[in-house]
Amino acid sequence: MSARKTQVTTLEFPDNKLLRALGGPHAKHFARLEQKLNVSIDSRGNLLAIEGAGRERAGSILRALYLRLVAGESVTLAEVDAELRFTDAGRVQGPGAIKTAASRAVKPRSPAQSAYLDMMREHPLTFGIGPAGTGKTYLAAAFAAHMLHEKRVDRVILSRPALEAGERLGFLPGDLKEKIDPYLRPLYDALFDVLGDVAGRLIEQGVIEVAPLAFMRGRTLSRAFVILDEAQNTTQAQIKMVLTRLGEDSHMVVTGDPSQSDLPGGKALGLNEALAFLEGVEGVGVTRFGEKDVVRHPLVARIVAAYNAHGKS
Repeated sequence: MSARKTQVTTLEFPDNKLLRALGGPHAKHFARLEQKLNVSIDSRGNLLAIEGAGRERAGSILRALYLRLVAGESVTLAEVDAELRFTDAGRVQGPGAIKTAASRAVKPRSPAQSAYLDMMREHPLTFGIGPAGTGKTYLAAAFAAHMLHEKRVDRVILSRPALEAGERLGFLPGDLKEKIDPYLRPLYDALFDVLGDVAGRLIEQGVIEVAPLAFMRGRTLSRAFVILDEAQNTTQAQIKMVLTRLGEDSHMVVTGDPSQSDLPGGKALGLNEALAFLEGVEGVGVTRFGEKDVVRHPLVARIVAAYNAHGKS
């Protein structure tokens, strides 16, 4: 009996209602930990008995998630997966949230995302490089909103090249704004997600500007947070033009996936050249994401891995 006890970790939680939320609907949060850590979790009243080789890690994750619930935060499978990523990297739990608005906050969900936030804090120019679903654009928008909330910048400018895949802008209906809006929609989506309805008001006031790449020429951007998204579709001249717009007290984040370029030949010429020239330059930070950092549906990570295994983009 004593030998068996050494293989079980027992946790006690004072609030049964929060304990039910910790388990999730149909205890699917516990099931995810059982699957990933090869443990069994048995709930008895306000106690959890965890058995298996990964019991200490499972216990640390459950304690961290319970503290989120005590603080009034929600816990979903995404948060469970995030804690799994952080503990896999040797951390007990992830870093604190960044405030993006009075009632909103965003937390990184992987060690790479945490490093990405640190890069943005420490460098005027940051590159976020990696596959779809790793949060490059979303976290850049979140950090821009955070800087605006903290009054460390006066405006946010988001841009991306309006490069069509098999279409021409002139063939699309509507005025210029209506033509380019489909290309800028991911930026709008990220902004509204991290800011809520206030994003619309800030866009109307010009505090947040969403513009195609061509509109950046000739400008000097001071006290601004600039995001260049989908940079794998920029030419050498275009990305140099944007990078040299950086003005006093400004920050810039460049995001892209070199394997997904729509330029002729499928080569991310501008982005690859910028990385080759600037990586290691003082004031420039680079965060590289991999397939393990995908934070969308778990299937997305497996899709990326499958294509990488076959050497295709």
